[in-house]
Amino acid sequence: MTSSAPDTFPKLLLEHARLRPNQPANREKEYGIWQSWTWAQVAAEVEALACGLSALGFARGDKLAIIGDNRPRLYWAIAATQALGGVPVPIYQDSIAEEMAFVLDHAEVRFAIAEDQEQIDKLVAIKERCPLLEVGIFSDPRGMRHYAQPYLHDYAAVQERGREFARGEPAFFRGEIAKGRGSDTAIILYTSGTTGRPKGVVLTFDNIIPTAKNAIEFEGLTDREELLAYLPMAWIGEHIFSYAEAYCVGFCASCPESQATVMVDLRELGPTFFFAPPRIFENILTQVMIRMEDAGWAKRKLFRYFLNVAKRAGPPILDRRPVALVDRALYWLGNVLVYGPLKNTLGLSRVRVAYTAGEAIGPDLFTFYRSLGINLKQLYGMTESSVFLCIQKDGAARPDTVGAPIKDVEIRIAEDGEVLFRSPGAFQNYHKNPEATAEAKRPDGWVHTGDSGFFDSDGQLKILDRARDVGRLDGGELLAPKFIENKLKFFPYIKEAVAFGDDRPFVTAFVNIDLEAVGDWAERRNLAYGSYQELAAEDAVYDLVQGCVEQVNRDFAAEPAVSGSQIRRFLILHKELDADDGELTRTRKVRRRIIATRYQPLVEALYSNRTTGYIETEITYEDGRTGLMRAELAIRDIGTPMPMVERLALKKAS
Repeated sequence: MTSSAPDTFPKLLLEHARLRPNQPANREKEYGIWQSWTWAQVAAEVEALACGLSALGFARGDKLAIIGDNRPRLYWAIAATQALGGVPVPIYQDSIAEEMAFVLDHAEVRFAIAEDQEQIDKLVAIKERCPLLEVGIFSDPRGMRHYAQPYLHDYAAVQERGREFARGEPAFFRGEIAKGRGSDTAIILYTSGTTGRPKGVVLTFDNIIPTAKNAIEFEGLTDREELLAYLPMAWIGEHIFSYAEAYCVGFCASCPESQATVMVDLRELGPTFFFAPPRIFENILTQVMIRMEDAGWAKRKLFRYFLNVAKRAGPPILDRRPVALVDRALYWLGNVLVYGPLKNTLGLSRVRVAYTAGEAIGPDLFTFYRSLGINLKQLYGMTESSVFLCIQKDGAARPDTVGAPIKDVEIRIAEDGEVLFRSPGAFQNYHKNPEATAEAKRPDGWVHTGDSGFFDSDGQLKILDRARDVGRLDGGELLAPKFIENKLKFFPYIKEAVAFGDDRPFVTAFVNIDLEAVGDWAERRNLAYGSYQELAAEDAVYDLVQGCVEQVNRDFAAEPAVSGSQIRRFLILHKELDADDGELTRTRKVRRRIIATRYQPLVEALYSNRTTGYIETEITYEDGRTGLMRAELAIRDIGTPMPMVERLALKKAS
């Protein structure tokens, strides 16, 4: 290896094994106990796997699919693949067989490493439809004893074969790594596919490494950071934070025992660096509010009082701005009695930097966490930009912006309001899709984001919505559906929302209740129900949601820019929107057009004089079977407060 800076992740791995051999690189909680691997141990594990893959016939340029929950072995599989000059292709672990088959076939995958029997079963089911797939490797051997397929191999056995291979060719591993170049393809990540089939985004080491290093420099991250790696490995955000940045700076990425234990594991680990999409922060807030509702009246009163203090004094204290002495004293007391214990319970006491991205976060949700003293900031990016385009600076985090462009990033706003960017992280192309590549990436390097936005007077970027989703009511008022939906989802009782109104006389909405939060609320009121569908149809639940909608309308009435977006009618859907039914992406983004088409009878009912709407919906069960669900849903009309501008004008006239 040359003396120049490492330009691939395997080269960075060898560098860390040399500079910090005994420092933790990965942790995993198994059977309630945290297991650790140092950088030197990880390098040895990756070498064994890489040599084993080579012995099985893996060649430079081959694609290897990685499927499963966050596990050190699966992260090592990424590094081993890259060490051999191959291309890792992570796949969402909750993908149904049909979705998995598309990616395997489209990416021309020859090898696949799966976490466990569940994922192997999917591979076996679609093997005949993916003729290029030759080898399947399972990490967890439980349940695999009677699988006789000759193309299936145990991860540990492959590593043992690799160690034997390495004894015969001790220079092979480092020699293969030395062949790698920054211009080589580092990974193919498939987009969430909100409007159709996912696209394979091709990123090189020269895209990812410089971009990750710029973000590391921006925040002053060090090799002493602690991070919990719990989001899907197929998502660009997870790949950047838990793999790319960890390898660039040398900090430890830890994997939870399971998705069900993430909150417990988060509390035990106490990370210093935390990333979550808005839905995770929404879920955490929902848990907090449920616990508060179950607490005694004294605790509830104490919590509400100091929460108001926090909203008033927390953000300016965090930003080191002047705060009245009384408020500062009350905030200190609130930190002792409420905020400190709450952050400790959530596992966020040691967080120095927390990010949210992936989609817009509601202003109230953003302010809540910063009020507690958590340095939550928004960043802006996408798979096609290797994530980082804009990051909010410390002391300049606001709920309505996503920050300013970071080093080496250029952003401009097109005449139609679309955000364009140019940066070292700009993707190479969409795999086997030159038409889509040409639409997204101009010959001069400028890339279309598909987002509508503008720069404010402070030079921070504001994102309104996806450009294709921004519309207008038939009266000309601007309509940004995601903004409306985020306001609704701040309430713990609302899990998902879909707003309508483009070319319509007013705004309407579908609502998904949060089964856990509303279920807890119902139990405390002795409200009996047997399923989500039954609970969602209860008049009392409609009253509960109506109160949330009315509060949103009051907030909108006070803001001239969105006063026309008040919701006039809503209904509660009879089923939860589901990625398996094609209604959400695997990262839980709403597929708005699919939902509008699928629930067309309900949309039309909302814009009629009817008080109910009838729908027949095909649903997909976990085993792949489908069924039909029928429902007659109630529709509620909502009064809309007079906009503030009109009230002031009326007052002035009188």
